[in-house]
Amino acid sequence: MLGFLHTGEASGYELLAIAEEVVGAFWTVTRSQVYRELAALSKRGLVMPGDAGPRARVRYHITDAGRDAFAEWIALPPGPEQIRYPLLLTMAFGGHLDRACLLSYVDQHRTVHQTRLRTYQARLESTGIDAYERATIAFGIRYEDAVLAWMDDLPAILGPADEPPAEERDPATREGSG
Repeated sequence: MLGFLHTGEASGYELLAIAEEVVGAFWTVTRSQVYRELAALSKRGLVMPGDAGPRARVRYHITDAGRDAFAEWIALPPGPEQIRYPLLLTMAFGGHLDRACLLSYVDQHRTVHQTRLRTYQARLESTGIDAYERATIAFGIRYEDAVLAWMDDLPAILGPADEPPAEERDPATREGSG
C-alpha cells in the first residue's frame, strides 16, 4: 500500500482498484487485506487517515516514516516467485480425468489468457506509463504468450486421445487391490 500512496492520497477502495490494475494479474490483493493493512500501517504511523470523504471513505496519505519504511523494503532483494496456477495442479493429476473434461478446462483458461494478453498489449500502447510499468507489462505479455504457446502444444505433449485414464492403466490404483 505504501508504494501506491507515493502518488497521492487514496481511500481503501481506490487503493484496491489501483492494485488490481497495476499488479492484480500477478499479485493477489483482497479488499479485506487492503483495509487490514491500512489499519496496521496507520497504527505504526506509516500512513495517516484523513477526513472521511464521499460515502464515508477515509483517504490515507503516506507519512515520512512510511516513505522511509517503503525505501527500506523496496531495497531488499525480492524472494523467489511462487507459481500457484490451479490449472497446473489439475494437469498434474489429469490422468485421472476424462481428456475432454481436461481440455475444456484448458479452453476456459485459454480465453482468460487471450483476454489478458489483449489488455496488456493495449496498455503497452497507451501513453502515460513509466518505464517500470512498461517493463512489468512486457513481462505480462511474454507470460501470456508462453502460457498460450504451452496450451497450443498440449495435444502433442499429452499424446493420443484414446489413452485410458490412470485408474484403468495402473492396477495398483484400482479399488480393492493391494
